[in-house]
Amino acid sequence: MTKDVVALTKKMPDPLSVIAGLLSGGPDLLVGAEAEGALVRLHDEQGRPLLSVEAPLLVQVRGEAERLLGASEPEVPYWWTEARATTGVKEAEALAGTFVGRIATLVGGTAWPRGVATSIGVVNTEGMTAVPVPAAAQPAVDVLTDKVAVVIQDRPVVAMTSWLADTFRAAAEAELGLQIVTPAGTRLSPTVRGALPGWPSRWVVQDEKCGYYDGLSGAILQWANGLFVTLESPDATAEDPRTPIAETFAQGAADTGERQLAISFRCVHPADDRLVLGGAVESVWREVTGEPPAGWGTEEPANLPWSLRQLTDVAFERSPEPTWVVVVGSPERPGLATVRITRTTAGVEEDVTLAFGYGAAEEPPTEAAQKAAEALATRHDLQSMLVQVRRARRDLSVPPHFEGPGVPYAFVLGAEEVRTMPGDRARRTPLREKPRELGPRTRPALYYPFPGDPSDLSGWQDFERLMRHLKGS
Repeated sequence: MTKDVVALTKKMPDPLSVIAGLLSGGPDLLVGAEAEGALVRLHDEQGRPLLSVEAPLLVQVRGEAERLLGASEPEVPYWWTEARATTGVKEAEALAGTFVGRIATLVGGTAWPRGVATSIGVVNTEGMTAVPVPAAAQPAVDVLTDKVAVVIQDRPVVAMTSWLADTFRAAAEAELGLQIVTPAGTRLSPTVRGALPGWPSRWVVQDEKCGYYDGLSGAILQWANGLFVTLESPDATAEDPRTPIAETFAQGAADTGERQLAISFRCVHPADDRLVLGGAVESVWREVTGEPPAGWGTEEPANLPWSLRQLTDVAFERSPEPTWVVVVGSPERPGLATVRITRTTAGVEEDVTLAFGYGAAEEPPTEAAQKAAEALATRHDLQSMLVQVRRARRDLSVPPHFEGPGVPYAFVLGAEEVRTMPGDRARRTPLREKPRELGPRTRPALYYPFPGDPSDLSGWQDFERLMRHLKGS
């Protein structure tokens, strides 16, 4: 298993402190740089990698270390320096601990996990052995087969770090699945949950009772033919696989009273050099929380203060390639969104999935959904929008147990979609309540509320009836 370590420091690690950290294995180890200097590797005398170090990241957003590491953090801004030890080499784990310990000592800061920096002395590396190269040349990959890349993560929250983002891209380019293996206590960031493609990719959770299970479905797993697959029941048939479910997965479904307000929408903007991106996310954020997002980034931790101009500049620089970003809120009001910006024949599309977390004594402000939809329909070229209330964690992380689906609260159809729909189909629906018009009267969007208790799963029946009606089926 690879070992991730992080140094959190007020000052940027200078070259001398990094060199001192890299000398934790003595002067006989070799140093190499890759990715135009963004990644530094520590090698043994035979050139085999032992430790990979990312370039320090300046974090200017409060709460990211607490959200992703469960660690206390310095006042922003601070520097996040992450290192990863090579799989299966005990000395490499010691090197990682000593590296961050030296960085934290020389620059001033703390090392994560707590207690990892037990010594800043030279690690004895005599006689150690390591794999010739990392799997797929990716420091984050622990096992590589002809079917999947396997990543083993021992962190409180598996986040879309630069390591993992590179692994997602490499696996996709190689047409491989990605399987993330974690201990039972680990959770996923919504960014990782949303990025996991379909089978054979999956989240594999280690469990004392059954060995391994799928953290999203609960299916008990086994390793066979180069990947984790579902354990077959002896009573299974082609029509009914009767997949066994992990007891741990089912038992974790107790209702704590925590809720999430989940909003997903798409905006399609006319392509224009004056187009400013991110305004749709900010409008929804302000309607729901009363404040703009706290920060954003192209990976986690989100390290940049919220800025429409900077986000737009990044997207324009990467065009015509798509741009993916994560947007976060303040620690006082957990909020997280993923935004995918794509240049298409229709224009510039923003696909947004976001959620806000609420404790047992808090009520999700569902009434803000219509105001947010009004803002999107009036100013941000809304195509469609779905609002749900979910029984899920306030901190927005995804646990390895059943949480249940969200319940539709409202659906919004953009003005252009309403205009192009034949006849008055968009206004005459099978729902009990008529749609409400949003935006300009001459070209309105339509807001479809789903009446009833948000905890009542029958809301999905109303939603499915509406979708069939709008499609003309």
